[in-house]
Amino acid sequence: MIRKSKLSLVSLGLAAAVASGAALFSGAAQAAGEGPLPPRQSWSFAGPFGAYDRAQLQRGFQVYREVCAACHSMTRVAFRNLAEPGGPMFSDAQVKALAAEYKVKDGPNDAGEMFEREGRPSDRFPPAYPNDAAARATLGAIPPDFSVLAKARSYSRGFPMFLIDALPFPGGAYQEHGVDYINALLHGYTKDDDPNWNEYFPGHKIGMAKPLSDGQVEYTDGSPKTLDQYARDVSAFMMWAAEPKLEERKKTGFRVMAFLLVFGGLLYYTKRKVWADAH
Repeated sequence: MIRKSKLSLVSLGLAAAVASGAALFSGAAQAAGEGPLPPRQSWSFAGPFGAYDRAQLQRGFQVYREVCAACHSMTRVAFRNLAEPGGPMFSDAQVKALAAEYKVKDGPNDAGEMFEREGRPSDRFPPAYPNDAAARATLGAIPPDFSVLAKARSYSRGFPMFLIDALPFPGGAYQEHGVDYINALLHGYTKDDDPNWNEYFPGHKIGMAKPLSDGQVEYTDGSPKTLDQYARDVSAFMMWAAEPKLEERKKTGFRVMAFLLVFGGLLYYTKRKVWADAH
C-alpha cells in the first residue's frame, strides 16, 4: 500500500509538472505578443563562433543613413566605431569625410558661448532632434535610440525553448531575439489601408508608419533592392550598433573555455600524481 501511494504521488507530481509546463509555455507565448512569434532567421553573427558580415553592415548603415536617421538617433555610436575591427570596417578617410558632413554642438568658446563645428571621427552621431520635446512635437512620439534597439527589443519563446536557447550547442545559444523581432517588424506592415498596422507589434498599432519598400535605397554592390534585403541589412547593422564588441566577446569566451579545459586537465593529473601512493 505504501509503495502504491508513493507511485501515485510521483505520478501526480509528474502530471502537475507537465501541466504547469504547458501553462507556462502558453502564458509565455501569449506574453510575447498578440500576434505570431517572429520567425527565426539565419545570421552570420549567430552561434558561439559567429561574426558580422562587413558588406551587410555597410549596406545596413546606408539604409539607416538614408531612411532611419530622419527620426532615430544613434547617440551611443561614434563615427570612429565604423572603422574599428568587428564593425563595418570603413576606411579612416571615409569616416573622416562622413563625420565632416555633420554639425556637432561644442563649447563653450572663449566668449562663453556654444557653437557648431564640423564633426570629427571621435564625435558621436548627433541626435536627430535637439531634445525629446522637439521630437514629440514633430513626430507625436519619441523614437527609440537606434543604438540600443536590437538588445532592448526581445520576446519569449516560452517553455521549454527558453531553456534550450541558453545551451551552447547547435540549435541553442540563441541570442538573436531582438534582431529577429526587428526584422519581422519591418515585414509586418501587411494592411495597405493602414500604414500603422503591424502584425508583430503588441496591439498591432505602431507609431512608425511603414518605413521601407522595394527600390527605396540604391545599393552599389549588386545586392537586391528589395524590402527583404533592406530589412535584413538594417537589422544586422542595428545588432552591431547595440553590441559592437560581439566578435571580441566570443573570441575571449572561447579562449577562457579552452584555458579552463586545459587547467582542469592539469589539476586532475596533478591530483592523481600527488595522491598516487596514498592508501
